[in-house]
Amino acid sequence: MEGGNGNDPCESSVLQKDIYQGIDDDVKLNSKDQRDALADEPKCVICGRYGEYVCDETDDDICSLECKQTLLLRVANSLPVCSSSTQRLPATDECFYVRDSVDRSGPPSLTCDQAELLRNKLEIHVKGGVIPAPVLAFSSCGLPQKLLQNIETAGYVMPTPVQMQVIPAALDGRSLLVSADTGSGKTASFLIPIISLCAKLYPNNNSNLRKPLAVVLTPTRELGIQVEDQAKLLGKGLPFKTALVVGGDPIARQLYRIQQGVELIIGTPGRLIDILTKQDIELSDVKIFGLDEVDCMLQRGFRDQVMQIFRALSQPQLLMYSATISQDVEKIASCMATDIVTVSIGKPNRPSKAVKQLAIWVESKQKKQKLFDILRSKHFRPPAVVYVGSRAGADLLSDAITATTGIKALSIHGTKSMKERREIMRMFLVGEVPVVVSTGILGRGIDLLAVRQVIVFDMPNSIKEYVHQIGRASRLGEEGNAIVFVNDEDKKLIPELVDILKSSGAVIPRELGNSRYNVVSLSSGKNFKKRKYGG
Repeated sequence: MEGGNGNDPCESSVLQKDIYQGIDDDVKLNSKDQRDALADEPKCVICGRYGEYVCDETDDDICSLECKQTLLLRVANSLPVCSSSTQRLPATDECFYVRDSVDRSGPPSLTCDQAELLRNKLEIHVKGGVIPAPVLAFSSCGLPQKLLQNIETAGYVMPTPVQMQVIPAALDGRSLLVSADTGSGKTASFLIPIISLCAKLYPNNNSNLRKPLAVVLTPTRELGIQVEDQAKLLGKGLPFKTALVVGGDPIARQLYRIQQGVELIIGTPGRLIDILTKQDIELSDVKIFGLDEVDCMLQRGFRDQVMQIFRALSQPQLLMYSATISQDVEKIASCMATDIVTVSIGKPNRPSKAVKQLAIWVESKQKKQKLFDILRSKHFRPPAVVYVGSRAGADLLSDAITATTGIKALSIHGTKSMKERREIMRMFLVGEVPVVVSTGILGRGIDLLAVRQVIVFDMPNSIKEYVHQIGRASRLGEEGNAIVFVNDEDKKLIPELVDILKSSGAVIPRELGNSRYNVVSLSSGKNFKKRKYGG
């Protein structure tokens, strides 16, 4: 692929023949990364953006590797290519997957050198074993055609970095411990291999033979509901059924659902154990055991329950995910599967680069007024989530927001009924309620879709929880912002918070940088001066 200025970044004639050649810092991977074309500039024949490059094989103007791949697939299958004068299509229609007429083997695989180059570029780190190379298209994975169509319908244009690496590795049967940013597409990266496996093992949809082939555990009911919704969307029209097993809903109905024949059980550990101890549920055919938010599942009270369920299975493939993974979790995971491979995207245990953090030093008595000021200002970007430390605090603060600012706010926490929590989330996600005040229940795994602002009113108990909470402000790398209130009452987290803020390039308030609890600023010698931070 040649640059629009006539310079060829690919010096090897061999690499020029591969549609993935020239992956370097100057070549756009996705069409969304390319700018719009000016009036006198060449336009991409696929999407209409700036045609910065020329396709070697067709001499057409293209904007990115993604559009080059689409162009070559169309040419290979004698499909018409739009002229360069065509206007850019709406975002949802910018990339089309060719359906049944396409060669289902997909684009050629990357060479070892290309795979390593791509991993370096996308900060994909692999530890513990050899796994398949990343893929640049879902069609490269040998998935059922109906699943490919469902992926397209769900809005996935091109795999995200975690999906590029994890899906082929999971399809290869590898047990994985995966660390990636919140909102990076982790859920689809384990559901797609699960659905593919189920569709291939039970192709005839015979309910008399169907036993669960996969179990996925989540720490909260909300996350379980979300995972099942995504599974239903991706598995539509395939021999694939799910059962949701969580507290708050009648256990008899959940049990009946399993007994009718399902491929995937999604649930919280406590409720699944209730069913296993009271009823004879056959799990001997389970091939994949998934843990979403694994650090939460293995470091808290869930651990014994998770291990009890794991021991009831027959050495399944493990797929374990979180945005933050500790060394303790890595040790436990290695005991569960001796051949486990760790895959991390970006810097581990760090917030997404797409989240812009703003730390505000504010004493506890002034936090409410500061929040009200923000909600009344141009800096308020609804819909927004406000995180607090207690259930009572969530109720009181949501009422205060509504009464003081006139902005409708509702609270959500673990003591509310399942029906009430679902209705609150529905109202929030459709825009009827601009602000939700939440405990940590919405800090883990939940895809909050349009949310682009998070306000951490009360710092959580750990910096990992902070990373998860602010991660709600970004989905699939889209930019969001997080505002955090901090003071000396958060002394235990101040050193780590300063480190997180510095690594993200955020401004550190003078009071925070000079806090006596910030070990970086403490004098360790007679001539040592405190580090100064901008306010």
